[in-house]
Amino acid sequence: MNQRLGKASMKPEEPVYILNSASIVGTKEGQGPLGLLFDKVGEDDMFGCETWEDAESTLQKDAVGLALDKAGLRPEDISFIFAGDLLGQSIATSFGISTYQIPLLGVYGACSTCGESLLLGTMSIAGGFAQKVVCVTSSHFASAEKEFRFPLEYGNQRPLSATWTVTGSGAFVLSAGQGASEANGTPGTKGTFARGKNGPRARITGMTVGKIVDFGLKDSMNMGACMAPAAASTLEEHFTDFASQPGDYDKIITGDLGKVGQRVLIDLLQKKGYDISEQHMDCGIEIFDGESQDTHAGGSGCGCSAVTLSAYILKQLEENNWKKVLFMPTGALLSKTSFNEGKSVPGIAHGLVIEAL
Repeated sequence: MNQRLGKASMKPEEPVYILNSASIVGTKEGQGPLGLLFDKVGEDDMFGCETWEDAESTLQKDAVGLALDKAGLRPEDISFIFAGDLLGQSIATSFGISTYQIPLLGVYGACSTCGESLLLGTMSIAGGFAQKVVCVTSSHFASAEKEFRFPLEYGNQRPLSATWTVTGSGAFVLSAGQGASEANGTPGTKGTFARGKNGPRARITGMTVGKIVDFGLKDSMNMGACMAPAAASTLEEHFTDFASQPGDYDKIITGDLGKVGQRVLIDLLQKKGYDISEQHMDCGIEIFDGESQDTHAGGSGCGCSAVTLSAYILKQLEENNWKKVLFMPTGALLSKTSFNEGKSVPGIAHGLVIEAL
């Protein structure tokens, strides 16, 4: 059973299903264009906690619980949970989901963590190591500013190239086709589901693993430009491995490039002979209203692509507005230590082919 495709891609022998998902966001995100689509919007960004970090942990805990409830499952039904965040030692994850006592595989891909966790979860199911897994990630504007830039009290100025870290968490329940429809109370056969209120929402049919790409950029206030070369690299590899073209997808969706990174990505790929200008969409551009919300280049953070996928992208696939998308979150691999030591900001991006049922 060879599920490898080309140099860096995989095509599961049987699709892996996104059984259900959940999205929880902060107040600013709830006021944006996608606000009515999120499952839950916090009344304030502390979410009833005393610290920003605890608030982010609460986001993950509640997102996982809601995703399981929507899928009609309990924690004991889940083989593994793939989870991560932006904070040092992934503390939002470790303090957030420990109460579920699900075997944990911690993931760090910066803002690409949603893509990486879904990719690893899909691999574990496709390889026969699990029947159902949960993938979750989060970010919080205040905890990320504290971790990577300046405390909020400092009131530093943000250049127009800067993006706004999304406060939010997205959780996804993945399942194999064989027997997975039992969660809906309907016996299933291999690779098939009975559609019901508990899902499934879509299916994952392909994956491309990204590599670290470093163009030597050192501006932590222009993450879009730092991550765009990695997105271009993964997209080029994906097109090669799958023998596909941009027109094969209704949408090619990056996670966190914003307006600046989007322009860089399109330009880089045009030089390689690929024009994605008609298909490209960026979660960081979609989640905020650039005219009224003062987020400059757009949104970013682990939660940006995760909540947009759960609330908006999967909805478009469910309603058959789109048939097939390439979902590709992007991450900037830096720390406050590397930045203060004058290091550049490498990037990485992972892609998943997600199709309507």
